[in-house]
Amino acid sequence: MITETGKVVAVDGDRAWVQTIRASACESCSARHGCGQRVLASASGGRANQVLVVNRLGAQVGDSVDLAIEESALLRASLLVYAVPLSLMVAGAIAGHQWSGGQDLAAILGAITGMVAGFFVARRLQRRSGDQYEPRMVRILSASVPGASPNPTVL
Repeated sequence: MITETGKVVAVDGDRAWVQTIRASACESCSARHGCGQRVLASASGGRANQVLVVNRLGAQVGDSVDLAIEESALLRASLLVYAVPLSLMVAGAIAGHQWSGGQDLAAILGAITGMVAGFFVARRLQRRSGDQYEPRMVRILSASVPGASPNPTVL
């Protein structure tokens, strides 16, 4: 399970907006002073991301929470987003090339058509999958309310 810590910035009914800040792994690496990857990571900076998640734990604005997503769900989502459009783009290019008798323009149009169709297919498959690709709030690390329980709430 992949986890990320964030802070609840808004609550909207049974959902919460959680803000996470992307941290670079370079800060904990022993080779950080001689590595070019550190330069690239520092150039992008820590960017804040906001995620809408189901608030089953009753987190409030200001609470620090852990979000999690299954590795298999992340892998399936990546395949859905990248492999489906790419596969249909290649198939469209081959089909356009074959049907036109070797015309490059037809292959290009077939590739574009296949890629667009791939995005629509991926979107439709994603909608049918429900919430399996969404991160979940798994525990409250610290409550923003004074006098709250010091023990974290775990789902």
